Amino acid sequence: MVKSRRVQVLLILVVLSFLLIHFLPCSNNAHMEEKPSPVHILILSSWRSGSSFTGQIFSQHPSVFYLMEPAWHVWVKMYQNSAKVLHMAVRDLVRSVFLCDMSVFDAYMSSQKKKSDLFQWETSRALCSPPACDSFSRSDIITAGNCKTICGKYPFSKVEEACKTYSHVAIKEVRFFDLKVLYPLLTDPSLNLKIIHLVRDPRAVFRSRENTMADLKRDSNIVVGSQKTKGEMGPYNTMQVICKSHVEIYKAGSQAVPSFLKDRYLLVRYEDIVRDPLARAAQMYKFAQLHFTPELQKWVHNITHGKGHGAQAFDIGSRDALRVSQAWRKTLPFQKIEKVQNVCKDAMDLLGYRLVQSEEEQKNMSLDLLFAQNSS
Repeated sequence: MVKSRRVQVLLILVVLSFLLIHFLPCSNNAHMEEKPSPVHILILSSWRSGSSFTGQIFSQHPSVFYLMEPAWHVWVKMYQNSAKVLHMAVRDLVRSVFLCDMSVFDAYMSSQKKKSDLFQWETSRALCSPPACDSFSRSDIITAGNCKTICGKYPFSKVEEACKTYSHVAIKEVRFFDLKVLYPLLTDPSLNLKIIHLVRDPRAVFRSRENTMADLKRDSNIVVGSQKTKGEMGPYNTMQVICKSHVEIYKAGSQAVPSFLKDRYLLVRYEDIVRDPLARAAQMYKFAQLHFTPELQKWVHNITHGKGHGAQAFDIGSRDALRVSQAWRKTLPFQKIEKVQNVCKDAMDLLGYRLVQSEEEQKNMSLDLLFAQNSS
């Protein structure tokens, strides 16, 4: 009888020990290791709209893992298709990047790929600092030129490794033309997606596109088809599609808001950024749940208040950003302005860009009057 009770007590002790060893430490560890879900930021824009600079506002933040236009790889590999057909492949790639699953690039890049094979990798501060590169600190402001010289030799696996160490993942993309394509990402429980919709005065976009027409030829062909890019109306056909897409995105994001879009869509005009860089950067950081550090405030001010004229089309350097943003007013013939305004009228009306009625008005209208319709 006594022996039987001893056996029962021993069994109970064994069971209790098993429970203590296997369950309590696990739950404690799970609690200790639990960290906030990453925030995912999509800067949604079009070519030549100031999106590379806006992307840098996020890239230079020490809490952000940033990639510039990863869908470039999709469009290069599948250039025979239209933008609409490629929407699904682009969306799937963007989702994978947000989740730090970089195996998605296997479909579009060589199996022998290196980190430096990723499009514009050097514009990502996160790929220029540990663990992706040991030459800089994660808190440094890092220029693309310095990064490209020093950090290109690392393996592609470092991209995914680095991504997983950040609280925020940001992507700048110009290859979405319909917000509804992104609805599955906005309702995906594994994502915490916020969309910054960046727009720019179509007249400024047109003038900038003229200066980079050869570089944008393949993209323009995908947007409107190669036949519609030819001839005098080719550039205006492309602008018409781009402007229409901004209208549709804005309406979907702000006027007919589904519940899952609440507080997750922000419209930003590039002209407002260059007019008051610190205030607009603070607005975007607050939207993305990021702290605007003194170091970043200094960098934003300096890069927008330089003496440069933006001569290098794809260079993100210090410049007089406000002056550069208005260069179209002195360099674009009024006949072209009229055509752009004609194909982009709906977008200009909706986004708060005032039409210019004459060549004299083009030269003399003050900056405030150009944006008086929606200066907030």
